[in-house]
Amino acid sequence: MSARSGHPQHESAPEVAAEYLRRVRRGDETDAIRTTLADLDSDALASELDSDSRRRAFWINIYNAAIQETLSSDPSMYDGRYSFFRKHIIVIAGEPLSPDDIEHGILRRSMLGWGFGYIPNPFPGSFERTHRVDELDPRIHFALNCGAASCPPIAVYDHERLDEQLDVATANHLEQEVAYDFDTEHAVIPRLFLWFRGDFGGRSGIRELLQQYGIVPENASPSVSYDDYDWSLSLGEFATRT
Repeated sequence: MSARSGHPQHESAPEVAAEYLRRVRRGDETDAIRTTLADLDSDALASELDSDSRRRAFWINIYNAAIQETLSSDPSMYDGRYSFFRKHIIVIAGEPLSPDDIEHGILRRSMLGWGFGYIPNPFPGSFERTHRVDELDPRIHFALNCGAASCPPIAVYDHERLDEQLDVATANHLEQEVAYDFDTEHAVIPRLFLWFRGDFGGRSGIRELLQQYGIVPENASPSVSYDDYDWSLSLGEFATRT
């Protein structure tokens, strides 16, 4: 992986992103690794992240690390969380990025944050178009942690076993957060399903996902309601297994 600074790079971009998150988790110094990430060449990064699995693993790790580090250093930024999510908190390949840029622009493939998963951004920037995924995978919503108590735990994601890791993250979150009443066939589900309904394929897609992970019976057609979301700041919750 080349860098504009000319410094030799011995690790791949996914390895650098994973190490960034590990350093944040341990409370280690991150200045050098942030400089490495900022100095990456955008075209070289796009060439290296040549599959959706590589893109997802890289950007999920960057998102979680940058948010954890930023809010750990200044928790008061979360008091205005809506502006915080739009604040540039990390530079990747020369591009200042916000959490929303990474989540909605790159990982959700240029979707608007407020459109319930149905409204694309009609004017994505060139960096976003270059680095966004080819296909949206709704399981990212069980891997991204924005600092809220209701967010899923954080894991270091590896592109070589990403599918398995996202399955584990999704299953764990659904098992913990969904309440299903077998008598009434009613499920109380995380509010993420409401905010990103289109990402999951609408009501039928949500039902199929609940069936796929064994949360409701295969032949069930449950009614659903959405649980409240706990926006209390909660940092440092890392998954014990992925």
